[in-house]
Amino acid sequence: MDSATTQKTVEQRIDDLLVGAIDPHVHSGPSIAARSVDHLELARDASAAGFAAIVTKDHDYSGVMTAALISRHHPELTTKIYSGIALNNVVGGLNPYAVEHTAAMGGKIVWLPTLAAENHFEWEKTSGWVHPASTQKIRPASAIPVLDANKAVRDDVKEILDVIARTDLTLASGHVHASETWIIFEEAKKRGVKRMIFTHPEDIVGASLEDVRGIAAMGAAVEHSLCMFLEGNKFQTCAPEDLRKHIDAAGIDSTILCSDLGQIGNIHPIEGIRRGIKLCMDLGYSDDDIRKMVSLNAARTLGIEASLPASASR
Repeated sequence: MDSATTQKTVEQRIDDLLVGAIDPHVHSGPSIAARSVDHLELARDASAAGFAAIVTKDHDYSGVMTAALISRHHPELTTKIYSGIALNNVVGGLNPYAVEHTAAMGGKIVWLPTLAAENHFEWEKTSGWVHPASTQKIRPASAIPVLDANKAVRDDVKEILDVIARTDLTLASGHVHASETWIIFEEAKKRGVKRMIFTHPEDIVGASLEDVRGIAAMGAAVEHSLCMFLEGNKFQTCAPEDLRKHIDAAGIDSTILCSDLGQIGNIHPIEGIRRGIKLCMDLGYSDDDIRKMVSLNAARTLGIEASLPASASR
């Protein structure tokens, strides 16, 4: 086979794997920070590529109302659009009312504090990262602790875990430290939470591969932000081989790949998933394994339909 034919075959395989794909962590707009694509534009682009679903994430608001409007007024879109809530300052932090509202409006994910996590502030000190809008448009974030002085889960966090369990939402660890994730996830399981996601252990949260193995063994899905592995985007902090180490630590059946893209001046989220699929091919993963990581595992973890093509393995 000549190189042109080989490349065409690879591109077709990628196209096929995009059909039924799910991006459970994407930063489309509008947002307090500049975004390259808004929720409706992303839903259109994802539909054109054949995605089954996207889950929009904003650090400062629940996107469930926007998702409901898009779903109602654009029935032509084949990609389902969902959202969730990140428990940062703007929504009242550890606010059970906001979580209940998110669930009632069809939300899928509750992220523990991200930009307001105590760990995030520690990470910022050495990362050089600064929220691009906080000093110009809103006051800087203030820390929201999730554990008490004895390193036990706070009562207000327990109340939110109870809401998540009752409404069958998915709990994501956000930007809290990996050591805090262990404690909260163990408490969540005791309280009946069935769906959990360990958010980007490759950066920000101070996780080791042992954390990845152990938290996956606990029953959580481990979600990797492709933007942190892909060359040509401004958030790359890891080498491609690091992704293999993380996938192998958790196991393919416990791994979810998301774009974590949408920021201004960065590659498009759909292109991010496309490049992520190609990266996994280069790392030697089969198409069936990649489909699990870009579709089936997220569908199971979020309780949504994967909508795979008839030819896809199940």
